[in-house]
Amino acid sequence: MTDIAIAPEKNAVDSQPLDFEIVQATPLIGAEIRGLKLSGSLDSATIAALRRTLLRHKVLFFRGQHHLDNAEHEAFGRLWGTPVPHPTVPAPDGTTMLELDSDHGGRANSWHTDVTFQAAYPNFGILRGVVIPPVGGDTVWANTALAYEKLPAPLKSLVDTLWALHGNDYDYAAARPPVDANDPGAKHYREVFTSRLIEAEHPLVRVHPETGERTLVLGHFVKRIVGFNTQDSNTLFDLLQRHILRPENTVRWRWTQGDLVIWDNRATQHYALNDYGDRKRIVRRVTIAGEPAVGVDGRTSVSRSE
Repeated sequence: MTDIAIAPEKNAVDSQPLDFEIVQATPLIGAEIRGLKLSGSLDSATIAALRRTLLRHKVLFFRGQHHLDNAEHEAFGRLWGTPVPHPTVPAPDGTTMLELDSDHGGRANSWHTDVTFQAAYPNFGILRGVVIPPVGGDTVWANTALAYEKLPAPLKSLVDTLWALHGNDYDYAAARPPVDANDPGAKHYREVFTSRLIEAEHPLVRVHPETGERTLVLGHFVKRIVGFNTQDSNTLFDLLQRHILRPENTVRWRWTQGDLVIWDNRATQHYALNDYGDRKRIVRRVTIAGEPAVGVDGRTSVSRSE
């Protein structure tokens, strides 16, 4: 891999070893953090070390954070930036959270980067397992920086110049299994999710503002690649998505109640598996505000909703 500008995983102030353990989940994406109790009162050196570790590994996993309630979850989120509510789905009372409840349509079940239908889509997602089924309901993440890096040079030269239109009204029938078609909870969730049309154009390749890596900006909110007819747009989209979703470029997390996961939304896609039938699953996400993506040529994402 190309080296990126991330400092060694030491205490930012005194360069001493960290007081938590970092265990790689796979060679190319994901790390579990052990020995750390999360809260909104963690010191700045610890958060800086976690941030450097996240930038390196893209996804961080924390087991056993049962002490976190909604308030402390949000307080921890504020250490990473400004928590923001979902633009269309109402938050639980008194929070900015997105709650995904399997009984009310909260089953994503397709590959996406969060909220790319907004020009300034989120920097980070911080997801907590509240009710977890005994089996199933895993989440998988993919590294979009590595996917770009592994593209053949001629394909890099092409995608560096391209843009795509993203929208929250993507084709649910195509993206989701037919079982959702007659699910009243899923139908209501889709109606709320698309209660107003939101669209944005992004460069297909984003320059990461903290690492300088180039990342592919795709996922299920892409409606079309600008300047291509539908067939060619779909073909190119499928080609690039296959690069992102190569198995060695992914990490899969088996949830237990009380787990918390943080991911860099600027350098990943994720997929929550809808394989747990009628069992209950509730997860809650604190979403950290982002900024418009910057392409290779320096142009920034633009909203197409106004």
